[in-house]
Amino acid sequence: MPPGPETTADAADGDTVGRPGGPSSRSPRPPGPPARPDDATDAAKTPVLSASADGPDAPEAPDAPDVNPDTGSAAGDTASRPGGPTRLSRLGRLARREARRSALAAVAGLALTASFPPYDLWPLSFVAVAALALLARGRTARQGAWTGFAFALPFFFFLLRWLHVVGYDAVFGLSVIEALFIALLGAGLAVTSRLPGWPLWGACLWVAQEWARDRAPFGGFPWGRLAFANTGSPFTPLAALGGAPLVTFAVALTGGLLACAVVAAWRLRGAAGDRVRAVRAALPAVEAAALAAAVVLAGYAVPVPTKAVDTVDIAIVQGNVQNPGMNFLGRPMMILNNHVDATLALAKDIEAGRVKKPDLVIWPENSSDLDPFQYAEAYDRIEEAVRAVGVPVLVGALVDHPGKPGYVDNQGIVWDPVKGPGASYTKQHPVPFGEYVPFRQQLSKVISRLQRVPRDFYPGDHTGVLQIGPARLGDVICFEVAYDEIVHDTVMAGARALVVQTNNATYGRTGQPEQQLAMSRLRAVEHGRAVVTAATSGISAVVAPDGKVLHRSAEFTRDVITTSIPLRDEITVADRAGAAPEWALAMVGLLSCAAAIMIGRRGRPDEKGQQ
Repeated sequence: MPPGPETTADAADGDTVGRPGGPSSRSPRPPGPPARPDDATDAAKTPVLSASADGPDAPEAPDAPDVNPDTGSAAGDTASRPGGPTRLSRLGRLARREARRSALAAVAGLALTASFPPYDLWPLSFVAVAALALLARGRTARQGAWTGFAFALPFFFFLLRWLHVVGYDAVFGLSVIEALFIALLGAGLAVTSRLPGWPLWGACLWVAQEWARDRAPFGGFPWGRLAFANTGSPFTPLAALGGAPLVTFAVALTGGLLACAVVAAWRLRGAAGDRVRAVRAALPAVEAAALAAAVVLAGYAVPVPTKAVDTVDIAIVQGNVQNPGMNFLGRPMMILNNHVDATLALAKDIEAGRVKKPDLVIWPENSSDLDPFQYAEAYDRIEEAVRAVGVPVLVGALVDHPGKPGYVDNQGIVWDPVKGPGASYTKQHPVPFGEYVPFRQQLSKVISRLQRVPRDFYPGDHTGVLQIGPARLGDVICFEVAYDEIVHDTVMAGARALVVQTNNATYGRTGQPEQQLAMSRLRAVEHGRAVVTAATSGISAVVAPDGKVLHRSAEFTRDVITTSIPLRDEITVADRAGAAPEWALAMVGLLSCAAAIMIGRRGRPDEKGQQ
């Protein structure tokens, strides 16, 4: 991305700091003849990216405020000048000055959206990172933050557009919250761009941003991680070494090195007439590009273990729903009857010899739309299906919490054809405003839509490792697949394969099911486990330990997938390392910001104008 013309600090205010014999930056400039037109032209041609690969030669100065000659205060200083410009008006001026750069940032954000499913143009992920690094380079922290926000808002808005079934205000509100984290990232990229090795620090800051966004507010929302755009790319095998954070780091480092190559290539303009100088000037660009290519290809050197200790035959039942969107439930018992009928049809196929009898059957989240322990008709129908197929069935149901009246558990229940319901797993991470309402008493008075969540889900307190027939499987419910620690803890507790029970009927045909399936692909490689996704209306799928999708259903169809999946006991390097790589990379990013701030303060003139 070629840089636009900018004025350096010296050209902007006429200071001659650093020039031998020149006056201090705080000394008044003696009167003289007006500047020649050539001088103004030279200043206007000074680029933002007039910097080496190690750091900028002349960082862009912040816009200087107009000064009142009588009071010596800034024109926009409302504390010294009543009636002066308000903070809002100053922000408006900033927005106007930054319009071109903001537009470029928004385009880069849209490019990042296209790298995610359902588009899957993964190379755009590091191209977008490079664009943000270039746009924030040499800026002040405040300008970098604005650029980061302009980049992130359209990115999240279009990535999370599947929330429009709830309301576009929900899409916009969540996008703004998530964009604030990228705004902080933009500030950090601007500050650290003055340090040697800035692509490395920028990549660490990307990890730090995702670390924070995955945890706050209300337990975090990991959607939009760079790793989730690269679940079928050369970066993917790196997940087996350091999980999703290492994949994000590699993608961000590639983008930073690409930006570094652009910066170095821009400097070649001054060496156009000197061949020797041109060759020397081209070396940093070639080196940065070669390093970026090396990072992209590094994943091919990472072995992804897939050897199975044992196998198990499974059947995934996708019963389908009547109505996509917010009203997918339809009449009570409709969804349960769909899954019962599909299972009874499977039992007939087994009896007729058309299908091999599986060792276990998996139903999706909310496959029983009534609490089977409170409604005898629901219990009886599940019993009918389980006895007909003759093997254990993992049933998804909403169950009244036994110790907390008014609360509900989102459970996966192992239902045996002889013993009936047995072990269960309760979802540990309910979705805020979808499965529980924070500050319900206060917010429900002003947001009537929250009444659609009449009861809060109660979080589970243990992992979802369940013995289902001959297999020890790890149950992960819906959005939990996006959270590193939940999946990691499940594997470390002994899961030999992973099951993702999900209900995507609300967001069918919006791209959300594809985005969630991409997360399952990354988890398969990260933990060396087969991942089975069972969805009420699709997408149900089977993912091999190397991340390849072996079976996949269509959306809004009744389907039964029968297959064999590998069971593995070996754990990956990522499993052993846990969250340590993420914490380490995030801390390096934050420390680089602190170092850049300290170096910047040391370089400022003191009160007497001395360095």
